[in-house]
Amino acid sequence: MYERFVERRAEEALGDTPVVLIVGPRRAGKTTLVRKMGDDDRTYSTLDDQTVLAAAQSDPAGFIRGLDRAIIDEIQRAPDLLLAIKKTVDEDYRPGRFLLTGSANVLTLPRVADSLAGRMETIRMLPLAQAEIANRAPTFLERLFEGRLQSQKESVVGDELIQTVLRGGFPEAIGRESERRRQDWARSYLTSILTRDLRDIAEIEKLTELPKFVRLLAEHSGQLVNYSQLAGGINVNQRTAQRYVGLLEQVFLIATLQPWFTNTLKRIVKTPKLHFLDSGLLAAARGLTFDRIKADRGTFGALLESFVFAEVLKLMTASDLRLTPHHYRDRDTREVDIVLERDDGMVAAIEVKASATVKAGDFSGLRALADACGERFAFGVVLYDSTDVVSFGDRLAAAPLSSLWA
Repeated sequence: MYERFVERRAEEALGDTPVVLIVGPRRAGKTTLVRKMGDDDRTYSTLDDQTVLAAAQSDPAGFIRGLDRAIIDEIQRAPDLLLAIKKTVDEDYRPGRFLLTGSANVLTLPRVADSLAGRMETIRMLPLAQAEIANRAPTFLERLFEGRLQSQKESVVGDELIQTVLRGGFPEAIGRESERRRQDWARSYLTSILTRDLRDIAEIEKLTELPKFVRLLAEHSGQLVNYSQLAGGINVNQRTAQRYVGLLEQVFLIATLQPWFTNTLKRIVKTPKLHFLDSGLLAAARGLTFDRIKADRGTFGALLESFVFAEVLKLMTASDLRLTPHHYRDRDTREVDIVLERDDGMVAAIEVKASATVKAGDFSGLRALADACGERFAFGVVLYDSTDVVSFGDRLAAAPLSSLWA
């Protein structure tokens, strides 16, 4: 069993907060974690059980009445339970009463969005980080802000890096021996998300068009979002395309990364970027295999960027740093893949490069960002497919991609 980064945070939250909600994609390991955290006096219920779900939906208040120190799995299937939980928590505010999981972000639903404000802590749990798989305590984010990245003697490079990215982070996919079996799992997972989980949270027109829409999104992963183009791909209007993107974000299949900007700069592009939250699912949606990437290395760049973005999000759950992720792009097309702004205003940035060589020109976006930030710029790194850390001037360096988990 893997040690998960979020376990410490969840245990701490249960010590001082009445309700703790762990949200993230289905099959990421949430149920395994909460059952491990449970004890003899904490009851467990899953709303994936149709009988339990029927009871919860028909009488939410009655279902919650009398429950104390309870685990409720897949809460998004009966979101009205949150209103009943609010009532019982208001009557008895002891910490650690409810440990919930959700495979959809129920807090975006209007009727429950504000119901547990101040009463519940929400913790996001994504599929396995490479540091969790390797059972290592990550220090990358702290070292990045300090400018102390180190060369890696055991860096994952070349073909091994491609294999790592193609595997992604879902425990069941990682456990399968062959690439074909992993992609079979990924395709089945995508079908389940599109035909089942989305129905739990929304009425969707043109349901049969969603697989095509997801493949279209996969082709645009790592790019600026163009809702008009996405809408045209399945013959819907732009508002419907925006709604579909929002729903797929809600079930943690994709994420939109907002742009970093400052009011002092006028030539910054303020369009979000799109990323899949698991590189294995992205590869399956695009039909990318090891042999296809080897035959056309140009297909690896966008896949690698989304992999790094997801890894950074996972590392943020393990870090005590308070960070907000962005991307940067100006009207001269200088860009930075990931910009991390700390709560004190300091900024560190990451550019992702799929090759084994780095040139001075690869730092143009980082230098533009550094100029925009001034003294707020802590450090910038180009992560690349090699083993050595190489300085490229003041507060800039190239570093191995496996610095993320080494």
